[in-house]
Parts: sequence; structure tokens; C-alpha cells
Amino acid sequence: MNSEAPATVIEAIPIAADEQRAARQHRIPLAAKVAAIVFLAILVPVYLHTYGPSNFLWFCDAALVLTVAGMWLESPLLISMCAVGILLPQCLWLVDFGINFLGFHFLNLTSYMFDPHLSLFTRGLSLFHGWLPLLLVWLLFRLGYDKRALPAWTILAAMLFFVCYFFTPPAGAHLANVNAPININYLYGFNDQQPQQWVNQSLYVILWLGVLWLVAFLPTHLALRKIFAAPPQAAGR
Repeated sequence: MNSEAPATVIEAIPIAADEQRAARQHRIPLAAKVAAIVFLAILVPVYLHTYGPSNFLWFCDAALVLTVAGMWLESPLLISMCAVGILLPQCLWLVDFGINFLGFHFLNLTSYMFDPHLSLFTRGLSLFHGWLPLLLVWLLFRLGYDKRALPAWTILAAMLFFVCYFFTPPAGAHLANVNAPININYLYGFNDQQPQQWVNQSLYVILWLGVLWLVAFLPTHLALRKIFAAPPQAAGR
């Protein structure tokens, strides 16, 4: 028997492991990562100048930043969190945008996209709301869906709600910068002109988070868990 054969097999094991790690490290093409970071490098200073830093407290803007980070880190958890948090709301954004584009009104989620006081370039950047859901779905095919995304996004959403409620202006506020966001994440209802009057405002915030969890986050989590495979390391646990 050739004694070199076992040695060759043993030597091949770490090489195969290295190849598998390399394959895992390149599940997202470098070109996609570069395009995403370039887009973010353009969007961030424009948004900071136009809207101010509080604009990044919106779920969709926070998800954009996390998605780019998740692409570079190739993190199934970060990508899955963003998918749970914004896939359904962004679909609603697209519907509202289409209805507004046709000259009708729905929820006015996208009225700013037709505001002539905002530059066409700034509004063009905001079209990321349309392609971000598609990007997230593609990334889920690449990386898999991490079931920890639901509790992770729920915690992040609660933290964003807390910051917005205590540190950002409510609906009806009049600011020096007319483009600065108010009523972020609709904590005061869907009317930016005045806060909702249905229930106590603190209770409304809690109820709104609960509604989002039941209507958007949980159904999305259940659907993604069935559609996409678990990440390799999670599947092996």
C-alpha cells in the first residue's frame, strides 16, 4: 500500500477548507459591493445637507446603510434584518409612488418625490426605495435567511422608535429647515400636519410598533424562512 496516499489526503483537508472559506467570502461580487458603497458615499452627504442627520432614523434609510454594511461583511443576519423590516413597507412605498405618479393620492408616503423645491438629483437618489427590496431578495438568495433577523430587527425598530419619539420633532412641527423630517416612522400618525388624536400618544407609539410587528415584520419573517435556505453556518448548527 502506498503510504503517501493518506498523507496526501490529510494535506488536502486544510486546502479544501480554505477553498470553502474563500468561496463563502465571495458570495457577493466585488462589483456589487463597490457600486453599493459608491451610491452610499453620494447619498449620505446629499441627504445630510438636504434633510439633516435625523433622516437616517427612518427605517428605510437605516436599512440602506445596514444593507451596504451587510454586503461588505457578507452578513446574512444584517441582510435578513433589513428584509424583515422593509420589504413590505417598501412595497407600499412603490404603490404610493405609482399612484402619485398617475396624479392620484393614496397615503402620501411619497409626496416629497414630487416636490419641486427638492432637486431632481436628490429625488432621484430616493429612488433607492424602489430597488432596495430587489437587492435584498438577491442578497438573500446569495447568503441565505438568518432566522434571528426577526428579534434583531424588532430590537432595532424599538430603539429607533425610542430615539425618534424623544429626540425628533413631531407631526405639525415648524422647523427652520423645511426639508428636515418630522413625524419620523409615522410615530404620530400618517398626517404630518398634526399628531393623531385617537389615543394617548405614548400608547399609540407602542401600538404602532405592535401593528408593524404583526402586519409586516412577522409575516415577512415567516415567508422568508420558508422561501430561502438558512446560511451554511446556521444550517450546520
